[in-house]
Amino acid sequence: MKRFFLLFALLPALACAQSYPSKAVKIIVPAQPGGGLDLIGRTVADQLGRAMQQSFFVENSAGGGGSIAAMATARAAPDGYTLMVGYVGTHATNPAVRKLTYDAVKDFTAVAMVGGTPNLLVLHPAVPATDLQGFIDYAKKNPSKLNYGTGGIGLLNHLALEQFRAAAGLDAVYGHYRGIGPALQDLIGGQIQVLMPGLAAALPHIRNQRIRPIAITGLKRHPLQPDLPTFEELGFPGFDGVQWYGIVGPAKLPAEVTAKLNAEINKAIAAPELRQRLAAEAIDPRRIRRLHAVGERALRQAGARAQHLARLAAERREIDARRKNYFCKSEKFVRTLRWPAAVGAVLPEFLLQVGAR
Repeated sequence: MKRFFLLFALLPALACAQSYPSKAVKIIVPAQPGGGLDLIGRTVADQLGRAMQQSFFVENSAGGGGSIAAMATARAAPDGYTLMVGYVGTHATNPAVRKLTYDAVKDFTAVAMVGGTPNLLVLHPAVPATDLQGFIDYAKKNPSKLNYGTGGIGLLNHLALEQFRAAAGLDAVYGHYRGIGPALQDLIGGQIQVLMPGLAAALPHIRNQRIRPIAITGLKRHPLQPDLPTFEELGFPGFDGVQWYGIVGPAKLPAEVTAKLNAEINKAIAAPELRQRLAAEAIDPRRIRRLHAVGERALRQAGARAQHLARLAAERREIDARRKNYFCKSEKFVRTLRWPAAVGAVLPEFLLQVGAR
């Protein structure tokens, strides 16, 4: 009799998993079209639509460094019909440097890891520098001729650029955009001259020679840019972080639905053709089995690490201000050697301990 009642209690959950998805599913991308986040969102939507025989569509929602999209996702019904491309900005750097109306851990369900991409320092072709040291020399002599851009205040591309600026001893004035896509367009147009986007977003423009890369993050050179040296090679340690991308949903997403999505996304990432497609776009595919079982712990560790590093950054700013009358024109962010790298890498590193590529 007890077994009968247990089976009866499980029937709604089983029916939900079997019938899901019975209508179109929205995947929110926390950026404007044109960047790595958009590429991930559209790739996942296409693959899930094919595999699950249902419409998965992308809705771009830029602003607030991804916080607007994250809030919309956190407040959505936990039924599996609203998902989001979560990344280092929405679930590590934003919670560390902003007062948010959502909890990056408690308000979300981790569904699947998709991949990661390094950041690289790129210039407008009019800047008369072809390597990192040449750029530093030019920037020190001509600070008023350079405008620096970011995809949003507090995002990894901002922090990585600020990390480099401080390490190189440069002065900078920033223009903060609502996503890396618009920032890249203004870099191509010459409104800004310096940017540090993810390789996935920058690669098409590098191939078309519309922007010039001079250094890349990571511990080794990237196979798609084998002639491009790392910051580490060039005497700037600590630039080993990556932009990581995953799929999240609202908190309390049904376990059966989460497991189904996780399995389908992992299956898609395992397919050689998709892995080649992602790799060709500078996204290193990462398959994490049963992410839903460890996702909260992973997000919590990433957030804790980011908070710790934010405090260290604030302490470093105070020391700089007192000892050297150091003024940072990028508002809150200051000289700190390993801040963006550690925040960018902590979640994938943890996940690789509990899953498999």
